[in-house]
Amino acid sequence: MDVVAWLRGLGLEQYAPGFRDNDVDGEVLPELTSDDLISIGVTSVGHRRKLLAAIASLAAPPPAATVTAAPRDTPAPADAEHRHLTVAFCDLVASTELSARLDPEDLHEVITAYHRAVAETVAGFDGFVAKYMGDGVLVYFGYPPAHEDDAERAVRAGLGVIDAVSRLDVKSIKLQARVGIATGLVVVGDLIGEGSAQEHSVVGETPNLAARLQALAEPDMVVIAAGTRRLVGDLFEYRDLGAVEIKGLAGPVPSWQVLRPSVVASRFEALRGSALTPLVGRDEEIELLLRRWARAMTGDGQVVLVSGEPGLGKSRITAALAEGLQAEPHTRLRYFCSPYHLDSALFPFIEQLGRAAGFTRDDPPAAKLQKVEALLAGAAPSEERLC
Repeated sequence: MDVVAWLRGLGLEQYAPGFRDNDVDGEVLPELTSDDLISIGVTSVGHRRKLLAAIASLAAPPPAATVTAAPRDTPAPADAEHRHLTVAFCDLVASTELSARLDPEDLHEVITAYHRAVAETVAGFDGFVAKYMGDGVLVYFGYPPAHEDDAERAVRAGLGVIDAVSRLDVKSIKLQARVGIATGLVVVGDLIGEGSAQEHSVVGETPNLAARLQALAEPDMVVIAAGTRRLVGDLFEYRDLGAVEIKGLAGPVPSWQVLRPSVVASRFEALRGSALTPLVGRDEEIELLLRRWARAMTGDGQVVLVSGEPGLGKSRITAALAEGLQAEPHTRLRYFCSPYHLDSALFPFIEQLGRAAGFTRDDPPAAKLQKVEALLAGAAPSEERLC
């Protein structure tokens, strides 16, 4: 372990000479005590507490849900490579104050619970925990495995981290987190260290931007950069924070606070907007669908399956069909599966019913029931009751 790099990550690189003069290496570091730090020359109580907190996290056992995003039979890439990566940087709010108030053992318990909450949340979105840095956690989405929706996964994970940390009950302390997220081209791989000390580090502007945005965020806030905002479209509700000055970057950087997932009828439209590019080279497919529509209009019911690899334009074809049928009377029901609700087989139907009934986010169960009853009033027999 590079002790100087570790100190630099904590913003305490001024103590590097003292650590070096006293032969403190990666093996000795986890064993340091408060008296040892005083001997090294760390006279500031705040700095000493911060170092003890970071040392406690080094000595902590790995969280139960530490993420290894790659499947067991898929080895992580060994060589450095270019990747379009989404990076999330999570931070525990007021950790310095906690280190000044708590004994190292209690602080160790708090940090461990925080790490475990972050790791469990990230695991649910197939992210990769690259590094624990005291009260900070660095997470990659798009490495080792890449997904077409890595930016969305990162934002959902960020909101999940905020919620999970706020619900922790450790030593009767209310914990809060903040998250910064950025997306861009990086070089990623086993670039530093040897053997068990190797780290999957990234080189590029993206991780620095994520860390800076996290530092600007208020407690319980997820802040994203323009690259991430462009990829997630209208899948979330936002508050525009305007352009902010980021140290080390040439000009102001646009940023947004993510408030919550939005209620959208179509993920396709939410990601691409209402202005679609012209459909080219799909005349045969559209003609086939229109012929099937004509047969259905005569009473001969039809079912058409459109299948293919991601990105081939399946949703675009169905959107073109819908545009062509706007002038004809019809009822359209749209159901969308979600990789984030794999434990709910009926999720598409529940979502469609909620949209049809006009559910709002803050509706209590009684109000939702009334809306469903009103929606089905014309179809359900009067003697039947909904439950």
